[in-house]
Amino acid sequence: AFRECSLLTSFTFESDSSLVTISDDAFRQSGLTSFELPKSVSSIGSFALSSCSDLMDFYVEYDSSLIFIGVGTTDKRWKVEHAQIISPQDFDYFNGGIIPSVQPTHATSDMYWAEDRLGSKRMAGAYAFKTLLDKAGTIALGTDFPVEQVSPFLTFLAATARQDTSGYPEGGFQIQDGLTREETLKGMTLWAAYSNFQEAERGSISVGKMADFVLYQQDMMEVPLIEVPNTQVYRTYVGGELVHE
Repeated sequence: AFRECSLLTSFTFESDSSLVTISDDAFRQSGLTSFELPKSVSSIGSFALSSCSDLMDFYVEYDSSLIFIGVGTTDKRWKVEHAQIISPQDFDYFNGGIIPSVQPTHATSDMYWAEDRLGSKRMAGAYAFKTLLDKAGTIALGTDFPVEQVSPFLTFLAATARQDTSGYPEGGFQIQDGLTREETLKGMTLWAAYSNFQEAERGSISVGKMADFVLYQQDMMEVPLIEVPNTQVYRTYVGGELVHE
């Protein structure tokens, strides 16, 4: 069966886990620095991330003077999407300005079978959100909808408690890489906006920014984490306009 993950070595249950990939030379010629736009590359798996990060690192150093259209800056903020299965030596790539983007519910959806397929050695670099944040200083959080459910409450629970809605597993899945509530909130808002050069417009409730915000019936920063998915939405505002009540 097809596996959407390109690893440096095979899955534990298959002799060949290779996918159809392009060579480094083809990738270099595919427009990585063309169009003067920031890049976000989906890189699921240790091989995919290692290859992608090598190329991003090369171009960040090679053409640091490139000014992006519509952004007006040489600050690249290139992003690795689905940064969730990483070899230990590759975490340092995120020290150089490359932003990790992850989907926390991938961890809680995959946790039932991940070790069986990846093996225990690779699990240290799997779904390592806290490690990525410590390296990069920022992390963008999303849902990967429609692959995962769109609910931000499930994202919040998965990032912090590292549990499903039944409270499994006790103590959290690889809880050492869980994020704090504040880190999770920033990852879903301000840091996500920063990764798209939108921090001056979105990501926090501040004077001069878009008035996009939601009113809940309970405080996700205070209630027990297992109760977060039960949060009810009172009102939703987009651009200052009430769109849901």
